[in-house]
Amino acid sequence: MDTATPIFAPELYIPNGVRDVDFYINGLGAVELRRFSNDDGTIHVSELSINGAIFHLHEETRNPALFSPKRHQGSTVTIGLFVDDVDAYMTRAVAAGAKVTSPAQDYDYGYRQGDVVDPFGHVWMFESRI
Repeated sequence: MDTATPIFAPELYIPNGVRDVDFYINGLGAVELRRFSNDDGTIHVSELSINGAIFHLHEETRNPALFSPKRHQGSTVTIGLFVDDVDAYMTRAVAAGAKVTSPAQDYDYGYRQGDVVDPFGHVWMFESRI
């Protein structure tokens, strides 16, 4: 990996006790690159990639500033994912358990966008230039 080029790799917090993150594989087409499990089999960290874009799922820590969105029924960030087919990603994500918060539509600023909330409360915006 070329460290001279910045790479954005968000870390998304999931509640303690999570064992299954298949939503990201089935709903977003992610590939799990590696996983670090706790002794009880729950997930401590899962490193995933969507078409080369890396992100991490990390169980909540004792730091009160770092938490899964479900804890406060909201999120402070939307994860924008540029894709070839916004509608196909929306359909796939919903079939895997996401909830649509903004249906896919074309905007006058030249993007097609649609938003979903994943099962852990993270907001994803699928977008493409039109």
